Amino acid sequence: MENQATPMAPAFSDADRAAVYQAIFNRRDVRGQFLPTPVPDDVLSRVLMAAHHAPSVGFMQPWNFLLVRSDEVKQRVHGIFDQANQEAAQMFPDGKREIYSKLKLQGILEAPISLCITCDRTRTGPVVIGRTHIPTMDLYSSVCAVQNLWLAARAEGLGVGWVSIFNETELQDALGIPHHIVPIAYLCIGYVSHFHDKPELEKAGWLPRLPIENLVYFEQWGATDSGQNEPLTTALRDMQADIQGPGIFPK
Repeated sequence: MENQATPMAPAFSDADRAAVYQAIFNRRDVRGQFLPTPVPDDVLSRVLMAAHHAPSVGFMQPWNFLLVRSDEVKQRVHGIFDQANQEAAQMFPDGKREIYSKLKLQGILEAPISLCITCDRTRTGPVVIGRTHIPTMDLYSSVCAVQNLWLAARAEGLGVGWVSIFNETELQDALGIPHHIVPIAYLCIGYVSHFHDKPELEKAGWLPRLPIENLVYFEQWGATDSGQNEPLTTALRDMQADIQGPGIFPK
């Protein structure tokens, strides 16, 4: 009997694949370039729907999307950030503290839209497929929703900035979020004047991009390339050199 190869699911076209990688490698955490231009509802609906189609443990879809357009609410949230930011600055050693004090870490008042993505850990009951032994999987699911939205927003020409310097309980109270609901991400969203060519913290000298070959292990933790994986390691090293140098991204 003639052997027939199992058919393989098709990949995207070259152009579609390139667009996916373009969104990934050009995504930025935006803080200071927001424009007052309103975001049309059809654009906002697409990025929200992208977030809602993120993977979730046990298909529990634990997220909610709390939109904020009110200046009053934004001012309240900004005050919570400001207090936490002052506290955070004191946690760093002197050299880092000076850099930290110069960083703009939010666009709460400038962005037309704020969005809080949350996680309801009780949504489908106490026993969830895939969460039986790692209970934090629902939190990771909501983070996947954040990433889906972020990439879709970049494809739409929207900037997104993730603000995480908050006292969690104060943020919940400012937004009327019940305390059993976890605020995963407070995002500032809007059109921007430009996107930086590199992440702002990298450009500011806060931290460098780590070499990927130092982060990939084989078979066991800490086991680096033993020779048989040299082609992969070389490909990763060369790809990162292209990205960090001439700015050539995978397609």
